[in-house]
Amino acid sequence: MEAKVSIIMGSTSDLPVMEAAAKFLNEMHIPFEMNALSAHRTPDKVEEFAKNAHKRGIRVIIAAAGMAAHLPGVIASMTTLPVIGVPIKASLDGLDALLAIVQMPPGIPVATVGINGAQNAAILAAEILAIGDPNLHKKMILFKEDLKKKIIKANEELEGVKFEYRVG
Repeated sequence: MEAKVSIIMGSTSDLPVMEAAAKFLNEMHIPFEMNALSAHRTPDKVEEFAKNAHKRGIRVIIAAAGMAAHLPGVIASMTTLPVIGVPIKASLDGLDALLAIVQMPPGIPVATVGINGAQNAAILAAEILAIGDPNLHKKMILFKEDLKKKIIKANEELEGVKFEYRVG
C-alpha cells in the first residue's frame, strides 16, 4: 500500500488536532503517512520531503502548524502538489497561524481550512483525490448524504424539546 496523502505537523504537540484528519482518511480507506517536520528546526528535511513527495506517490499534503506557521507555505514553495494548511491554535487564539498560512504570495497557494480544522483538511484531500477515483467519489457522496441525515435526525429530536413559549 502506497500513501496518497501526507499529514505533516510542525511538532507532535499538534497530534491531538491532526488525529481528526487521520481518522477520516482511515475511515475512507485512503492510505496516508504522518510525520513531524519543522520549517524552522529541520528545514533540510522539509525540503527533502517536499521535493520528493510526488515521486513517492503522495498526491495531497496536509500541513499543520501553529504560531508563525511557515510549514505549509514552505512546503508549497517546493512542490506542485496541492497543500492544505491547518492553522493550529497555539497562541493568539490561532489567528497568527491562520493569517500566516492563508496570506501566501502569488504563485504559492495553500488551501487553508479553519483553525484546528484537521477533519475538513482530510475531507478536502479526499475530494481532490476523488476527482480521479470513481470509488472514492461514491464514498464522498455517501459521506455528504450522511451529513444531511444527521441534520434531519437532529431536527426530529429538537421537535421533542418542549418549552412553554416555544412556537416552532
